[in-house]
Amino acid sequence: MVNFYEELGVTQLINAYGNTTRIGGSIMPLEVLEAMKSASDAYVDLDDLLKKAGQKIADMIGAEAAFITSGGAAAVVISTAACIAGKDPAKIRCLPDTKGMRNEVIILRAHYCFYEQQIRQAGGKIVEIGQARSSFLWELEQAINDQTASIFYFAESETSRGSLPLKDVVEIAHYKKVPVLVDAASELPPVSNLNRFTKMGADLVGFSGGKDIRGPQNSGLIIGRKDLIEACAFNSCPNNSIGRPMKVNKETIVGLVKALEIYLSQDFDAEMEKWSKQVDYWVESLSELPCMIITRGFPTLSVHGMGPDCIPKAYIVWDEEKRGFKKDQVVDMLKKGNPGIAVNPWPKRGIALNPQMLRDGEEKVVARRLIEVFRG
Repeated sequence: MVNFYEELGVTQLINAYGNTTRIGGSIMPLEVLEAMKSASDAYVDLDDLLKKAGQKIADMIGAEAAFITSGGAAAVVISTAACIAGKDPAKIRCLPDTKGMRNEVIILRAHYCFYEQQIRQAGGKIVEIGQARSSFLWELEQAINDQTASIFYFAESETSRGSLPLKDVVEIAHYKKVPVLVDAASELPPVSNLNRFTKMGADLVGFSGGKDIRGPQNSGLIIGRKDLIEACAFNSCPNNSIGRPMKVNKETIVGLVKALEIYLSQDFDAEMEKWSKQVDYWVESLSELPCMIITRGFPTLSVHGMGPDCIPKAYIVWDEEKRGFKKDQVVDMLKKGNPGIAVNPWPKRGIALNPQMLRDGEEKVVARRLIEVFRG
């Protein structure tokens, strides 16, 4: 079999980082690839496929309605557009020019997460409330006015110091008749999160299809209120709208449905047990390295890029002066080594090892390479 990565001179990596987009998300099961291949061998009406695939997904996860997008970031753009323009063809045609429309999107300052640009991409005008370390419900109440299109809530920041509880945000928003959009792209596992946010009252919730679900990386999912999901479809491809460039093809649609079927049937307790054993192996194998601290734990909840919180991880901190290696050097040496290994550089000090995307036995390769690097 031809290895196109080798042909192109691209280094293949062992993924001890997690399901981040930058290194390919996740690896799809064979059954997903077979479903996508089957889908590629026919023509269908894309609107019809999106509608029926969305209904099937909604039925599987117990949601009112669902819509497939070209990734989690696209879900933010399309959800925002749906709240601003609805199903009005004149407004849809104008986006991202939202002059004369309700276009304000409220976001907690503690929820800034890089993805607020997708709100602006749809024409949303961001209104910040609160501070990084504290927010108050009265600030949210005062910020809502007749120009408010929605409230954006970044699920990864739900427990950060400056956040507000989602249930309280939803209560105030609904009293004021304003929808709440939740970006939960990386919030799987646990699988219960697929409907946790809508059960709490969120109106639209976006997920990535190419992370823990292990569907196509360029797939995403919006679930929520039927009327708003219908508006998402109006503002998305194949319609002439702000979402037209965010094309999701028939193969991706079918692939995500199949991936979700497999995902919902898997043994999550067994997955967690496997990850725990892999982290235990790292802690035991690396603990004898001098001038280093190896701990088993979970990320700081307020640090973006370190989720999902429920997955055990190994944290490695070392004395940079005594060891002679700075963090960036270690990350680069691992990535450029043989084999190449991707690790998470997000902790303020040291690195994190995440077992979520490892194949069986790769935790031993990661430990061996780290020992080689630190022993020089």
